[in-house]
Amino acid sequence: MQDMTFILFGATGDLAQRKLFPALYNLFLDGKMPDSISIVGLGRYYCSNEFFQSKVEKALRLYSRRAVQTFGLQDFLTKFRYFAFDVTDHESYLNLFELIENRENELDIPENRLFYLSVAPKLVDVITSNLYANGISQTLGWKRIIVEKPFGSDLKSAQQLNDTLSKAFNEKEIYRIDHYLGKPMVQSFETLVLANPALAALLDHKQISNVQITASETVGVETRADYYDQAGALRDMVQNHLFQLVMMTALHLPGEVTTKENEIKKMEIIESLRPILKDKVYLDVVRGQYESGAILDTPVAGYKEEPGVNDSSMNDTYFAARLYIDNPSWNGIPIYIRTGKRMDKKSTRIVFELKNKVEESNVLQTEEITPNLLTFEISPNESISLRVNMKNPSSNRFYPVYMNHSTNSKDQPEAYELLLFDAMHGNKSFFAHWKEVELSWKWIQPILEAFQEDMLPLYPYPAGSTGPEAANQLLQSNQFNWW
Repeated sequence: MQDMTFILFGATGDLAQRKLFPALYNLFLDGKMPDSISIVGLGRYYCSNEFFQSKVEKALRLYSRRAVQTFGLQDFLTKFRYFAFDVTDHESYLNLFELIENRENELDIPENRLFYLSVAPKLVDVITSNLYANGISQTLGWKRIIVEKPFGSDLKSAQQLNDTLSKAFNEKEIYRIDHYLGKPMVQSFETLVLANPALAALLDHKQISNVQITASETVGVETRADYYDQAGALRDMVQNHLFQLVMMTALHLPGEVTTKENEIKKMEIIESLRPILKDKVYLDVVRGQYESGAILDTPVAGYKEEPGVNDSSMNDTYFAARLYIDNPSWNGIPIYIRTGKRMDKKSTRIVFELKNKVEESNVLQTEEITPNLLTFEISPNESISLRVNMKNPSSNRFYPVYMNHSTNSKDQPEAYELLLFDAMHGNKSFFAHWKEVELSWKWIQPILEAFQEDMLPLYPYPAGSTGPEAANQLLQSNQFNWW
């Protein structure tokens, strides 16, 4: 791996403390960082390098998946420098450039620079334009920029954001990070199927009756009310995380493929999504908002009672939809997606329900046989399970049993570790291409407009439940149930 400078905008923020610093430390422990790296953290307020390094150490002790080791700790911490920075001040960029160059000269690092924007979208324009205008992003080596979601709030704002980024970086240099694509199960899904012909046989499209993708949370809006009450579940979870899972689920690639081939295939899938017309949204979409209830027997407030939320808010905290991919492989197979806050459990999973052959049989017609399910659990723990039917010799009736294998998530690298490592290597396989983002917004735009024009009911659901009853009816109309 080539030596580099890592410039982190938003180094005093929550993401840096909880995810980025621990990710960098675990890469350091695994020997997966460059031999020489300069890490420059930027924040609005002044502090000394020593104080900043102590904040990094505190974050490691609180959030690292592995215990902090005395050996090598100081070597890791001394890679960090802090710079008090005003994104609107020309002088700040000149001084930042001087610091970067001084550290590169001191450590004999070539002009390879990785920028990470953990900032509000409204700051992307001023930062990227000034990086270019002041020569910071004009390097003799390579340059890359990692951008956190949200990638816009609708189609128009997403296009404007991309135009802004493209003035200073080309598409190969822009890494739109989605931590769902860093989940080990998601990254290994396709190779897992290729390595196991038994799984490939089960995932024969002729055998699949439907697919269900769930991303449920037990937490509420917490401290994000200002953002979330404007975004809602559709913008916060569906346009990015769930759509990426849809694309990864639908991918069927033979053997080893290039990043470019992977990008093309994903774009073909999103382009094949059957459009939902604004005046027909009610047929395939359900939205909801949580009311007061209980999580693990602990009473919790409803969404409108949360601090910072307008008591007349019509924001969605739950979203479910029925999708169809109109291509030969997936034709006629419904894909159901759902996400919600204050649900009964925290889980991200993909369930393949296989066709029930009982209806075609004259032998088993009187039996109540449940469908076979192949489930890939992505978080909080990783597992693969298969539900099959076994016959009880005493009652001579079938009953469902599960074959399950799970891994200990504590032993697995976290999403940001894998994604930062890929970005340092210049591997874009698990980062979102602009066309994926644009096409997803184009599909979602009619739904956003229907929401804004109050064309779809906002169903209440109690905290601690599986969501509104209308979401169950969405599947029952096709004789299915949520799993």
